[in-house]
Amino acid sequence: LIYRDPQQPHTQPFAMMAAALLLLFLAPCCHAWISTPSVYRNSKTRLFVETQYTLDGETIRGPVTPIGNFCLVKTKDTLTATEGGILLPDQSKERPTEGVVIAAGPGRIHPFTGVRMKNPVSPGDSVLYGKFDGQPVVYNDDQCQMIRDDDVLLFYQGVSMTLDNITPCRDYILVEMAQQKLETKSGIAIAAQVTKEDLPCEGVVAKVGEGRMTSTGELSKPSVKVGDRVKFKDYAGNDVMIAGKPYSLVRNIDILASMPNEEKPES
Repeated sequence: LIYRDPQQPHTQPFAMMAAALLLLFLAPCCHAWISTPSVYRNSKTRLFVETQYTLDGETIRGPVTPIGNFCLVKTKDTLTATEGGILLPDQSKERPTEGVVIAAGPGRIHPFTGVRMKNPVSPGDSVLYGKFDGQPVVYNDDQCQMIRDDDVLLFYQGVSMTLDNITPCRDYILVEMAQQKLETKSGIAIAAQVTKEDLPCEGVVAKVGEGRMTSTGELSKPSVKVGDRVKFKDYAGNDVMIAGKPYSLVRNIDILASMPNEEKPES
């Protein structure tokens, strides 16, 4: 409404112009306020975006934040995991599992020294861990696993594992295993299931991790290097296939000895 003063007629055009400009300025704001649901307006009339989070079917107030050295990992489906290099159940003692880190804690604190032992993985890393490690949870309708950083065998960036993009976690050693021979010297074929338990626990070191973290937060370097031929404890390795070749992930403490490589005869 515009009030007209009969005693001051010369001010009426200016008042009407000011009122029109005020309405033009307030109209978009009023439209945005009316069209916005009340659930998105707080007491200070500021707009915000509401995101819902669920854990095991229950709505929670915010995103999950792992504590200590725990990591929240979204597991990959069976097909993706197989293409990424995971051995099938009948080809390995314990099938590892692949996943993508959604959130990771800062790392655990050593109980005696009070030193923070940094978590080796971060959100976005793809990880390989034991099939039965951790606690399964359903986070935002996705199958996830809450694991410790000690459960991680290796991590990498990218769609699938390759020898170039993987990094063994901490004190894990990636050992390239010799190809299994499935026939005798006389040419008789042997079934893979027969020789599966007789595989030698030895191979050539393909990659090494950064080393085990000590109580002071420093890294203890691995005792072997790339190219060394090593022998490790029976059943200590975690078998994986990378680019069609068999490998085993072994902790440094489970390696028994290093041996000189066999010299190739000169041609």
